[in-house]
Amino acid sequence: MLNTDFIDLLKALVRQPSVVGAEHSFFRVLQRELEERGAKVTWYEGLLVAQGSDPFSTMFSAHIDRHGLVCTGPNEFQYAAFISANRTDLLDSAVSEELMSKITERFQSVPVFAYEPWSGSYRGKGFIKNSYICEFRNNLIFEIDGLDSVVAGTPVAFEDKLKINGDRLEGQLDNVLTAAAIVHLFSQGFQGTAFFTAQEEAGKSWRYLLEWFRRFGGSTNKLFVVDTSPFPTVEAANNQLIILREKDANAAFNAQSTQLVAELCQQHDLSYLYKDHYVEKQNAQLMQTGKTPRSLGSTEMGRIIAASNGLVDGTTIQVPTTGYHTMAESASIESVEAFLKLLRILADEFA
Repeated sequence: MLNTDFIDLLKALVRQPSVVGAEHSFFRVLQRELEERGAKVTWYEGLLVAQGSDPFSTMFSAHIDRHGLVCTGPNEFQYAAFISANRTDLLDSAVSEELMSKITERFQSVPVFAYEPWSGSYRGKGFIKNSYICEFRNNLIFEIDGLDSVVAGTPVAFEDKLKINGDRLEGQLDNVLTAAAIVHLFSQGFQGTAFFTAQEEAGKSWRYLLEWFRRFGGSTNKLFVVDTSPFPTVEAANNQLIILREKDANAAFNAQSTQLVAELCQQHDLSYLYKDHYVEKQNAQLMQTGKTPRSLGSTEMGRIIAASNGLVDGTTIQVPTTGYHTMAESASIESVEAFLKLLRILADEFA
């Protein structure tokens, strides 16, 4: 069974808002939790860095932003990830109409609350009553009942709490689940470095991380980026405990680091799957039937490898989930236990 301290931490963090582009208040909560566990915490733009006594032994990174809305006018709200990415007009952009339609379907009638982005102070609650694609601005617009007095620029979070449904954890887990795992690692004596990045869902987090490595990084910057990884069904997610990758759509990952994680999984009987192999196999089947193949996905790890010119390298470790980017995203308790175990093993490997 999962450690009760970890569950209590995860429950607390899930309830704290961290909308894309308005993560400051969540950083404040993380700072307190990390310092209580003995970490030295430093703030940078878009980045919170927690370090122990041996900071270059092992380095983990997790993004802490979650999807939500932002007020853009009187009783007018837009998808925060699009605004944070400066997608004020989605015409001819990488955001397809199909994706926008999926987003509007995900959050119908969802309860929400507004908050002050720096302090996290509560600014009222409501629920989504309608969402549509504005033909004039080519963007997603949400209408909320109960937040008429909220002013432009105010972030609006989806109201959420952690649920334990049989053998699965449920909630808006991406990516508070793995962020909580790293905080918990400090409770167990972790002495390396942990990075908590903002605006990953808007494709910006790697920039903040790279700036840190340009200023303070050593000659060997082996990084482990942790995240969740979506699957279409519970059955597909439960076929393995851990998700690894050899590459994404941006770059090949560090082969030595990836192989090390795979070997540790084998030694400790933790089943794993290479997500890029999984997608490539599916794409081969799609192409045989004349359908469009899927992207390998774009991760923080791939983005920073591609942009750093060899300064930063590493691999990713992910928890398989279902219900991607919804309030009912879920992960098996067995998989989360395996993930926590693997992080401890990795930290000990380099201690």
